[in-house]
Amino acid sequence: MPFRAALAAALPPHRIVDDPDVIAAYSNDQAAWAPAGKAALLVRPADAEEVRRVVELCFAHRVPVVARGAGTGLSGGANAVDECVILSLEGMNRVLEIDTAEQLAVVQPGVVNDDLRAAVAAHGLWYPPDPASSPWSTLGGNAATNAGGVCCLKYGVTRDYVLGLQVVTGEGKLVRLGRRTRKGVAGYDLTALMIGSEGTLGVITELTVRLLPLPRKPHTIVGAFDSLVAAGEAVAEVARRGLTPDALELVDRYCLQAVDEWKNMGLADLGDVLLLARSSTEEAAIQDAFDAAGAVFSTHSTDEEEAEALFAARRLAYPALERLGPVLTEDVCVPRALVPEMLARIERHGRAHGVHVANIAHAGDGNLHPLIIAQDPDKAQIVFDLIIDDCLDLGGTVTGEHGVGLLKMRGMRTELGQDVLDMHRAVKAALDPAGILNPGKVI
Repeated sequence: MPFRAALAAALPPHRIVDDPDVIAAYSNDQAAWAPAGKAALLVRPADAEEVRRVVELCFAHRVPVVARGAGTGLSGGANAVDECVILSLEGMNRVLEIDTAEQLAVVQPGVVNDDLRAAVAAHGLWYPPDPASSPWSTLGGNAATNAGGVCCLKYGVTRDYVLGLQVVTGEGKLVRLGRRTRKGVAGYDLTALMIGSEGTLGVITELTVRLLPLPRKPHTIVGAFDSLVAAGEAVAEVARRGLTPDALELVDRYCLQAVDEWKNMGLADLGDVLLLARSSTEEAAIQDAFDAAGAVFSTHSTDEEEAEALFAARRLAYPALERLGPVLTEDVCVPRALVPEMLARIERHGRAHGVHVANIAHAGDGNLHPLIIAQDPDKAQIVFDLIIDDCLDLGGTVTGEHGVGLLKMRGMRTELGQDVLDMHRAVKAALDPAGILNPGKVI
């Protein structure tokens, strides 16, 4: 039976969409720079069994499958490839279980991050990973890219909170990985392998995630600096003193101005570069570290509304800049002691090539997000590549949380080397023997 006829026989008809305009709307993530192919169909499964049927048929007919959630990714990892089936998991959006005794939740992949956080908060619990896209991004996508966020400096990233998964393999087998218990070392850690694999090893259909007790409200510490390098020195000073804020974020004037022009929040006058920290135990010590590193202004705030406005500006920086034109987003991560040097190199490259580079960062863990305003695409690409090369030169990694997708493949090859890439390809061949799962991405 031809593929389309077999698919129509396997699913209710309203699950399958062939309208080219609708398909086109699902064919890209937020990485405007990354190319996308022309998909054949969009499928919106309702449960894991429907996902299994789709992938099983795609395996039998050698049809590529690209799974996606909300499409908030920034590396092209969810972009369509030619003649693929786009598998949208947005409708699988139920919180299936909240176990307060074991402090875990079981969710479908289409559950929005902030919706889970709100659901468990009602039980006095907390799901820490909080990417900037948390109001829109889904747990399946967060797991596929091993998303981090503002709180990951102290609390860790998505991989640290996923206990188990239900996954459809490249042959259409529905399997369970991991556990519900706090401890467990039976077999290889295939759950961790799936986290960050960007849909190239399996399609996530359910997640069991670890929760923490809801923490007390932290204070916000603000430091204003007259240069990126000075702010970077403050980040290094916080690390040298052994301090661990809940969050330590960097936002430069260009980002603040873009947010002000969009939302009229009146933040751009606070300083050229801001460091925003949160802590419920170390606020005085963090402020002292800011001052010792040369802050022109510092304070810690107990005004929750004011503090939330500052962190909201950090989250809004990327969409605010997008309003001004195409943005090529970096996601490099370097040792914290080398944050000042990396920021200096980013500035030099922007000036040397006449490209404006705005900067936000999860500065406390060395994860920098230079935002390259791509008014001249060729120059923007040159700066993008130079930043990756410098990151590797300083002992860093080409992606801290956005994933490799399409944009970071060259950098990842350099970072890993041929022998390790061969290991990756061996794993891919074992779990996706027909090569149908998100082909052409990552490796």
